[in-house]
Amino acid sequence: MVKITDVARRAGVSPSTVSYALSGKRPISDETRRRVQAAVRELGYRTHVRTRSGDGAGSRVLALAVPMRSGVHVPVVTQFAVSVVTAARAHGHDVLLLTRGEGEEGIGRIAETGLADALVVMDVQLQDPRLALLRSSPLPSVLIGVPAEPDGLTCVDLDFGAAGELCVEHLARLGHRTVALVGSPPEVYVRRTAFARRLVRGFTTAADRHRLASAVYPCEAGRDAARSLAERLLREQPALTGVVVHNEPLLDPLIDAFEELGLRIPEDLSLTAVCPAPVAASARVPLTSVTVPAAELGTRAVHLLVRKLSGAPVPGVTLLPPRLTKRASTGPRPV
Repeated sequence: MVKITDVARRAGVSPSTVSYALSGKRPISDETRRRVQAAVRELGYRTHVRTRSGDGAGSRVLALAVPMRSGVHVPVVTQFAVSVVTAARAHGHDVLLLTRGEGEEGIGRIAETGLADALVVMDVQLQDPRLALLRSSPLPSVLIGVPAEPDGLTCVDLDFGAAGELCVEHLARLGHRTVALVGSPPEVYVRRTAFARRLVRGFTTAADRHRLASAVYPCEAGRDAARSLAERLLREQPALTGVVVHNEPLLDPLIDAFEELGLRIPEDLSLTAVCPAPVAASARVPLTSVTVPAAELGTRAVHLLVRKLSGAPVPGVTLLPPRLTKRASTGPRPV
């Protein structure tokens, strides 16, 4: 079957330009439109028309695009997926899970084949290569994540910038003057993943506002990585008394590593985390945390998609305000 990417290659344009030229959703130059139409004729490309039942129900399938790239923490992704499936079933939809990081081609294939009526997109990057096609495609979509330029898209996410700020505000109120962010694995930042980058910005902004000494340390998962990072933090930041962790697999290993190095939590070092509440509450030392509301985000994404499918208006960007829960891992700065 001829795909939209085949037409794009023949016409020398992007898949999103082909979609715009065929749908008329955006103005395309006459020359480009002619090239696209010629490629369509030469290749015998046919846009897919979904077969709908009498009630307009379509395929009754939603697609969830969650590329399993390196640095992705599968247990948290699973929480998002379960919430999407649960909410979709409540609306009478099944869910098709897409885990390959194939970008435009994968989205184009779903739109062409009619396998799904709408699409939830995760692991959103600030300059995500999928955005142009999502804007031009007739397939309704909702992003769990907010790119740098969200115009023309429907997005929902935790306000990760505000979450980073809230953690620092909490430590500053307790008197801490030197803080560090233990972040996601390095490849997450290299991909410019939106939630990770926004949290770093919020952390740094709040630290600067309170005139705290601060530093950011991306880190791989694993006990060896946690021990190495703990030693590095104490070597490079000898006055360190407050740490924010945005890396779920490192939570218990970091607690162990700091204690093995002679630091008591929270008497000598306060830890806060940005993670799902059950993860923070079940840590070996229950962690003060900002909750990542995976279930609420997945549910909201599905509700927005259902509204879009019905033709109802939806907001462009929905940011959930962060909520901090105090637990045993934070206390006043040691004198």
